[in-house]
Amino acid sequence: MKSRTGRGSRGQGARRRIPLRKRLLVRLLSVSALIAVCSVAATAWLAVTTTTSALKEEQGQDLAADNSILAQLSGYAATHSDWSGVRRSVRDLAERTGRRIALTTPDRVLVADSAPRGTPLPPRPAASVDPLRTDTYSETGAQLSGIDPRAVGPYRLPAKESAALESLATRDRQCYTRYGLRTTVRRTPSGRPVLTGSDGSDPSRYGVAACGTDGLDAPTPTETRALDTLSGLARPCLRQAGLDVGGGPLFLAFDPGAEDHFGGGPLLAKVAGKDREATVRTAQACVLSARRAQLEPYVAPAADLFLGIGDQNPSRFDMSPANKSKVVSAAGLVLAVTVAVTAAVAIRLVRPLRALTEAAQAPPERHVRVPVTTRDETGILAEAFNELTERRERLEAQRKAMVSDIAHELRSPLTNIRGWLEVMRDGVVDPDPGLLDSLHEEALVLQRIIDDLQDLAAADAGTLRLHREPLSAGELLDQVAAAHRVAADAAGVVLVTEADPAVWLDADPVRMRQVLGNLVSNALRHTPAEGTVTLRARRDGTDAVLTVADTGSGIAAEDLPHVFERFWRAEKSRSRRTGGSGLGLPIVRQLLAAHGGTAHATSESGEGAVFTLRLPATRAPGEEPWGEAAEKS
Repeated sequence: MKSRTGRGSRGQGARRRIPLRKRLLVRLLSVSALIAVCSVAATAWLAVTTTTSALKEEQGQDLAADNSILAQLSGYAATHSDWSGVRRSVRDLAERTGRRIALTTPDRVLVADSAPRGTPLPPRPAASVDPLRTDTYSETGAQLSGIDPRAVGPYRLPAKESAALESLATRDRQCYTRYGLRTTVRRTPSGRPVLTGSDGSDPSRYGVAACGTDGLDAPTPTETRALDTLSGLARPCLRQAGLDVGGGPLFLAFDPGAEDHFGGGPLLAKVAGKDREATVRTAQACVLSARRAQLEPYVAPAADLFLGIGDQNPSRFDMSPANKSKVVSAAGLVLAVTVAVTAAVAIRLVRPLRALTEAAQAPPERHVRVPVTTRDETGILAEAFNELTERRERLEAQRKAMVSDIAHELRSPLTNIRGWLEVMRDGVVDPDPGLLDSLHEEALVLQRIIDDLQDLAAADAGTLRLHREPLSAGELLDQVAAAHRVAADAAGVVLVTEADPAVWLDADPVRMRQVLGNLVSNALRHTPAEGTVTLRARRDGTDAVLTVADTGSGIAAEDLPHVFERFWRAEKSRSRRTGGSGLGLPIVRQLLAAHGGTAHATSESGEGAVFTLRLPATRAPGEEPWGEAAEKS
């Protein structure tokens, strides 16, 4: 048996031993180390990522994205006469590319900016946005003329002319298809359809004469008017350059296959001279200048484009072996400091927790308390544990005292009944009516004690049943006074009732008579002859206040906190016959709590005692609710 017990104790101790991986100190250290490693790794990754991005920006590796921004803004300028609606386009481009985009006039007046107001501009613009003078080396789709092909101005075809050309292009496409040639129709920015082969070349070079039509290549009335205007703008330049073009038209031809919409073949043939190459260059320069003058009213003015992150220069970073060792050393130092600080905090935190654990595992009869050494959450927990220990100690003392009191209260009547029954059985005493009345009285005392204990047990368990109904406080006091009138007259005590007829309760009348009966009986026992016991009822807001006051000897100040404890008597020398069983006032408190009320006692030694009962009041039957009556008043 002993060996099994020993093994059981060792097994219980083993079960209580906390595994190393589950100890609070180990967990705190593990979490702190993990946080330190993650923070160092995240910081290193962020630093490397940021510096790498900065290096890419410095080395021009984001040139493709910048060219795309420039191309889109140039396209906006080519199709709009001003920058008034460009802010939304700038914001969209900034969100897609992740770059800061700002447009200003050449004299640095801000037009649009994706950065918050007040953010400084970079020191230098990245490019100039001018659809009439595009960067032919970085602007995708720019032509040798330096004019954005999307700037068409007066050459934009109306819907009627575009539809007519579209019909001609469809007819020619069908014709080429019959000869086994695959062609596609492409629209130029001006709205003119252009027929191209599968390899992007002109299908007329295949020699299918039946399919070619002069109507598709001929200028429309809109294009003719624009070409005539262009001729007038180019003529002064040509004359100044010494090129005699006469008074007729310049024979500016329209080449639909060219991206810039203009060819200079006939013009160049007309002005050909001794130095044909120089003549061609001069003529092209004049035509280009004239085209810029013609398109200027239709495009937005030139603007400076700023790209990047402001005037901050990204720092350079070199992941050399020396820098790598610095990063590793810094990470190790951070990790060591984190673990050391966490260990110190964890030890300080775990020490009071261990004390609490040892105190909680101590035998219950010892009522061990723990020292409170801190004012943090652990200290508050220790104080709460000590308070719980004190309450448990008090409850244990009350339980022992109650068991002793119950045994004492039951022993006296049982001893009397047993003694008289034994002497009657032995024939020493005859069972006369007086003796039987005495035994019956002892049985009633036992029954009363048992009933009181049952009421207390039901109240403690929450199974006490109440049969509530509207109850007049005045009638309740009158009934209690009438029930105790004989006892009061026998003791020479005057019973007085004072009640406000407007005070009504929603309560169990039987239980409330029991409550007031206990208080009146207690008052009669402690009030000398020619004294007074007064029962009052009044209204206090939404509460009904009932009081039982006497002019007896009163209760000492040190005894007041104990009057509602079970089996407690102010005078220890009083017996259960003269001082009661000690359960009357506890029953009063429990029945009041079941009704949602409270009981309170006040007294001064030698001046009587006052017991105050406070319960929720209710309206009388047939009376308007208080809220409605208040609104009407």
